Amino acid sequence: MRAYEMMVICDGDLDESTVAGVINKVTAQIESDGGTVVKTDKKGRQRFAYEINHKTEGFYVVFEIEAEPGALDGVDRNLRLADEVVRHKIIRLPDSEAHRRGLLGADVPADAG
Repeated sequence: MRAYEMMVICDGDLDESTVAGVINKVTAQIESDGGTVVKTDKKGRQRFAYEINHKTEGFYVVFEIEAEPGALDGVDRNLRLADEVVRHKIIRLPDSEAHRRGLLGADVPADAG
């Protein structure tokens, strides 16, 4: 298993229930592909530093995920096609950072990385 962090920026014009639907869809797909969503942090609406697709604000959501390599490929593909999503980014966390956050359990030593 590896630890990932994924940020999804939904269109700022959407209402709360639509954003919750996007979060539920993403979580369900991650779990169906064999991953686990450890934490979901809704950052809320924030202004963009610059205009993106004629939009000036978006709803930010950060997921902390444990998954096998390649398990997030389908999620990445679906987020690229989703009309509600303005931007998204998936990064693999270094083992030391994953351990600091309490991800990956106790099988990673504290001085790794």
